[in-house]
Amino acid sequence: MATHVLHPGSRRHVTLDEHLPVDHRLGKVYRTGAGLMGLVLLAFGILGLIDRIGFFDTGGDTVAGLNTNGALSVLSICVGLLLFAGMIIGGNFASTLNMTLGVLFILSGFVNLALLDTSANFLAFRIQNVLFSFVVGLLLMVFGMYGRVSGSLPHDNPYWQARHPKEANQPASEAH
Repeated sequence: MATHVLHPGSRRHVTLDEHLPVDHRLGKVYRTGAGLMGLVLLAFGILGLIDRIGFFDTGGDTVAGLNTNGALSVLSICVGLLLFAGMIIGGNFASTLNMTLGVLFILSGFVNLALLDTSANFLAFRIQNVLFSFVVGLLLMVFGMYGRVSGSLPHDNPYWQARHPKEANQPASEAH
């Protein structure tokens, strides 16, 4: 909400990189999301490389129902490893990484949807790959934004407290 319009001079700068305690329960959600999606992408990439598909082959080679080639397999392994790094680091890094990669997966879905059946489709995408990209992107965004982006965060949430420092410092009986 644009409270700075109603109350000039009260505008606060809140960034998505606010520090969370190491043991905060939201960190488990961010780590779980990064780990699960990383595992799926890593498995897909490794299975694609095991099949010894050509690097830029645009034929009908499939792994787990999705078209693939060597380039897509290597890319999947790299992104999977990046998500595993996010899982290990955890905290706000994992959350921000999940959100960023989620948006990139959605954009990739749209770009590759436009490239279907063209000579520029060097990752050998088919419609099932596009749908997979959309689903993975949405899941990563949900895992990354969980507990961070909402209109009704609980008052013990560190992001709510960062956005409402005056109310967060009041005793519980005065805050309501």
